[in-house]
Amino acid sequence: MTQTNWAQKVAVVTGGARGIGLAAAKLFLGRGAAVALWDVLAPELAQAAQQYAGGPGRLLTQVVDIGDEAQVAQAAAQVAQELGPADILVNNAGIVNPATMPEATAADWDAVVRVNLKGSHFCAKALLPQFQQKGGGRIINIGSRAALGKHARTVYSATKAGLLGMTKTWALELAPAQVTVNYIGPGPVATELYNQVNPADSPRTKKLVAAIPLGRLGTPEDVAYAIAFFAADEASFITGQSIYVCGGMSVGSFAA
Repeated sequence: MTQTNWAQKVAVVTGGARGIGLAAAKLFLGRGAAVALWDVLAPELAQAAQQYAGGPGRLLTQVVDIGDEAQVAQAAAQVAQELGPADILVNNAGIVNPATMPEATAADWDAVVRVNLKGSHFCAKALLPQFQQKGGGRIINIGSRAALGKHARTVYSATKAGLLGMTKTWALELAPAQVTVNYIGPGPVATELYNQVNPADSPRTKKLVAAIPLGRLGTPEDVAYAIAFFAADEASFITGQSIYVCGGMSVGSFAA
């Protein structure tokens, strides 16, 4: 069986300044891969660059609005120039804009679709020639358990379900180029943003944790290991698939 030589891998991680994206980047870097972090959060990107300077792997941080196709194309060209052609894309960047069905606005639709769907497409499209140059690649789309239904997530859940549909379509279209495309749906994960919105001592948070069959929140690292699995050469025969990293929440309730 082929064993992954991470030192030859070049990964682009969107939404990489914090949370799941940063955890995936750290895992790739620790294994010796080169990583480009794309995000709109310039201060957090600068902090990441400072923190991992001189460590294993090579890190490139780029301020990129993935909803702007021209910015994405320019960033992709910089990756090839500074790190070499990419062969891994982690489409992690996303926004939520929580709202119930009656509350969701046209502006919510425009903003969330722009990043979660259009942005993911722009990134894959821009990096595909680099994948082809290297003889194949990996696209890992980060969706959400909310694609299966969640209160106050009309727009967000629609985009994450749409990303699952795109995953399966791309898997078929890109298979001849040896590019695999898979989907990860995280459940509740204790990222910085999640913890700000859901204080650990609040009754609402305690109720949510109690509903998770494994009895705890996920960590960014839990999702990062699933990302690395799909990114590895050993997963070269897996495409068009989805996995939920959710502590069992996607299965159903285990309450009597």
